[in-house]
Amino acid sequence: MGLKRVGVAIVAAVVAVSCGGGGGGDDSNTPTTTISMVELGKKLFFDTNLSSGSNQSCGTCHDPSNGFADPRVSVTAPVSEGSVGGRFGDRNAPTAAYASFSPQFGEVANQDQTPETDSNYQGGQFLDGRAVDLIEQAKGPFLNPVEMNNATEADVVAKVQNSNYSGDFVAVFGAAAFNDIATAYHNIATAIAAFEASSEVNPFTSKFDAFLMGQYTMTPSEQRGFDLFNDAEITKCANCHTVGSTSQESLFTNFRYYNIGTPKNLQNPAYIADNNFVDNGLGASSEIAVADQAAELGKFKVPTLRNVELTAPYMHNGVYATLEETVLHYDIQVANLFITPEVNNSNIAAELNAGTFVGLGLSDQDRADLVNFMKTLTDGHF
Repeated sequence: MGLKRVGVAIVAAVVAVSCGGGGGGDDSNTPTTTISMVELGKKLFFDTNLSSGSNQSCGTCHDPSNGFADPRVSVTAPVSEGSVGGRFGDRNAPTAAYASFSPQFGEVANQDQTPETDSNYQGGQFLDGRAVDLIEQAKGPFLNPVEMNNATEADVVAKVQNSNYSGDFVAVFGAAAFNDIATAYHNIATAIAAFEASSEVNPFTSKFDAFLMGQYTMTPSEQRGFDLFNDAEITKCANCHTVGSTSQESLFTNFRYYNIGTPKNLQNPAYIADNNFVDNGLGASSEIAVADQAAELGKFKVPTLRNVELTAPYMHNGVYATLEETVLHYDIQVANLFITPEVNNSNIAAELNAGTFVGLGLSDQDRADLVNFMKTLTDGHF
């Protein structure tokens, strides 16, 4: 696909500049060493003091050891708890890894390239694309009352200014780094986006990457799963979770939006609070044309499958506990509509070619092979 990371200009200028060390106050603004934009972004990403309760960072819900997803969630507790105890969002936090490769949110110029969806949109950040790019995405959680719960941008900026790395921030962004609240807040998000676009978050070190380089031979089961995954007539997995000839072309998402008949997760706090809750996904977004909203109901962005072994539970509402259940969703449950979709309307017919989509007919071994292939996408093999 040849997609490039958002904020390439930022990351390419991994600026080595003077920075401060030590604690807050005047001494912290004294340059003592050098730091890059990425290094500053990492400090911001893992700073729990940037939440209202000083108990949550970006890394809390996007933990490197869990594929940059939330290790605290499960199918019975599918969404992340915020800085304020007892406050929850209504969606399963997606991985932050490889998110930097998503194009900016916008309308699709040529829909014929992806006939499986009639969505007019692609790209962006969050599962509904409501942030146009990674910088705008990084601004959101700080002020969200069910996430980091800061009251204002000024509160976040003040916490960075009083941190033990405030001198680093001045070194990267200049002596006037804290003079203007809006600019400083934007720069906080810019640095975080730079870290999220770094090789630490996007390492391409899985068995699959080694396979592409001729340095790993798949097991018979993994190879069968890979062949099934790429079968454009039977499984059609790669039609949406695209595979390229190189690692950076193999992001396992086309960044498009689909309604795939995901059932409700009755363990989602949003449903517990309101039995009538329905997550309409892209169709409820204020970022799309009002005339398009009905056609986009129930559609969510295709996630990357990289590190998918580590990022359970699955789907936007965490309804499936395992990869095996998720594969079964496509093989039997969606195909025959044995489940009640969260958003049950004509979109599902459009996505699944109703009337001709009669199930994949996969055997138990086929499903196991697909899962074994997806496990080759876990980083850390080399």
